[in-house]
Amino acid sequence: MSAIRLLVLGAVRQHGRAHGYQVRNDLEFWGAHEWSNAKPGSIYHALKQMAKQGLMRAHDVAPSTVGGPPRTEYELTEAGEEEYFRLLREALLRHDQKIDELTAGVGFIVDLPRDEAIALLKRRVAALEEWRAEVTRHWTPSDGTPEEWGHIGEIMKFWVHSADSGAEWTRGLIERLEGGAYVMAGEGERSVEVLPDGVTNPYAEAPGAD
Repeated sequence: MSAIRLLVLGAVRQHGRAHGYQVRNDLEFWGAHEWSNAKPGSIYHALKQMAKQGLMRAHDVAPSTVGGPPRTEYELTEAGEEEYFRLLREALLRHDQKIDELTAGVGFIVDLPRDEAIALLKRRVAALEEWRAEVTRHWTPSDGTPEEWGHIGEIMKFWVHSADSGAEWTRGLIERLEGGAYVMAGEGERSVEVLPDGVTNPYAEAPGAD
C-alpha cells in the first residue's frame, strides 16, 4: 500500500471538500512530511492522480479577489471512500508494513467503529506472534544463540525484538480502546484538530520559511 494515498484520502475526507494547500497544511500539522513521503509535490500529484482514477471529484472554485487561477477542491467519490477504508484497515492489520503506513493508519483509526478497530489490532498481534514463531523456528541457530552466527545473528535479534515490541505496543492500544479512549466512528462529534488547544506543533515551519 501507499502511505501518501491513505494520508491524502483521509485528509480530504475529514473536511468533506478540501483544496491541495489545505491538505498540505493538515499533513504538515501532523508532521507527516517528516515521517512519510508526504511532501508538497507528492501531495498535489496524489490529488490529481486519484482524481483521474475516479477516487476523488475535482471542483474548480472561483479565484481569489487578488487574481490567480481557480482553486481546485477535491472530495472523495464512493470509490474513494471504499479505497480509503481498504487502505486504513490494511495499515492496521498487517504486521509487515512500513512505519509510515502504520503511522498513517493510527492517525485515522478513529474513523473506524471501536469494535472493528480492536478486532483488526488483535489480528495484528496474532500475525506478529506467528511471524516471531516463524523466525525463531526457521531462522535462528538450533542451539538458540544467535551469537553463533556472528554479526548476522543481530538480524535475528532485531526481528524478534521488532515482533515483541510491536505486539506490546499494539496490546497497549487495544487496552486503551477497550477502556473507552478516543471518540470513534459513530460515537459523536470530534474535532479534526490533532493537537490539544495551546500545544505548539513541533513540526510547523517558522514564519517566513520556504
